[in-house]
Amino acid sequence: MRREAYSYRSDAAVPAFADDKPVIVFDGECIFCSGWVRFLLRHDRRAQYRYLTAQSPLGQALYRHYGLDASSFESNILIEDGVARFKSDGSMRTLARLGLPWSLVNVCRILPAALRDPLYDLVAKNRYRIAGRRQSCMVPTPEERGRFIA
Repeated sequence: MRREAYSYRSDAAVPAFADDKPVIVFDGECIFCSGWVRFLLRHDRRAQYRYLTAQSPLGQALYRHYGLDASSFESNILIEDGVARFKSDGSMRTLARLGLPWSLVNVCRILPAALRDPLYDLVAKNRYRIAGRRQSCMVPTPEERGRFIA
């Protein structure tokens, strides 16, 4: 769902949050998704991203704001400059900001989302079968805690 930049600020159901850096909303119970965040924490040397679990009240509110199923979490959300990006677009933009070699993923932008997103959807729908599921959300280390939105 496309919305105006920072539209969530005028949605009374979405609590205020620090959005001065890109925010990644992810399924904190999904081992695959948590692995993605661990990868980003390791390679985001400039600490440019903040992270938020979809299971949190704010994560739930953002999913509903963007018209996503607030119980299945089949797309991570990248909120960058107030604009939400989903599926392959969000993932590629996230990697591109990490610099080389990760920014080479931009070559995939040649393919339209209509071709990229079915692969994303296939992985998203089977992510628990691929990697499993935790009983509770990912817990950041004390060093990582400042990069997460509670």
